[in-house]
Amino acid sequence: MQQPIAILFVMKDSIYKSFDNVECYDIEKNARTFDFSCPVVAHPPCQLWGAMASVNYARWGGAHNKPGNDGGLFKFALDAVNICGGVLEHPAKSKAWDKYNLLKPRGAGWQQDVFTGAWVCEVWQSAYGHRANKATWLYCVGNPLPAKWERVKGFYQVGFYDQRGKEANKPTLPKREANATPVEFARFLISIARNCITSRSTGRRN
Repeated sequence: MQQPIAILFVMKDSIYKSFDNVECYDIEKNARTFDFSCPVVAHPPCQLWGAMASVNYARWGGAHNKPGNDGGLFKFALDAVNICGGVLEHPAKSKAWDKYNLLKPRGAGWQQDVFTGAWVCEVWQSAYGHRANKATWLYCVGNPLPAKWERVKGFYQVGFYDQRGKEANKPTLPKREANATPVEFARFLISIARNCITSRSTGRRN
């Protein structure tokens, strides 16, 4: 039997729960109970790391809206990937990259941080079936796999309307669909985590 892969910070009805040999940590299971025993696919909450976090904090205030104040969840996910191998996913231009001094992707393809050995890249989830572009940054420790680098134009958008005018807008996806991971993308991320098992067991470091 294959070694299980831990999927951290998933929704209760996540597509990941349909895969074999994965252990999903949703809000009830609590990702912080993960014991660092196997490679991971991590989807730490992103609401406080995007551009709108500063806007919401300026408008509403409150510690729960303060940018980056996620109670250490991103740091936990990052530690899990660094220690166990695997891959972390966050929206492109996530402020968490600045906070934790992670290499930012540039152009297509995986790029390696020469200081840490970790790999980063940008992909668009629309290449994996998402109906919006959903540009995404990946952080991998282990042995990354070739990704789909096509920037497929989605016919929908995630989040707020573009203030440049009606012509710049597309229909907005329901929040559930906007947040969900496409099946093909989930399968790709699990494959990366499984590939990291191989790189760790053979002693390879990338």
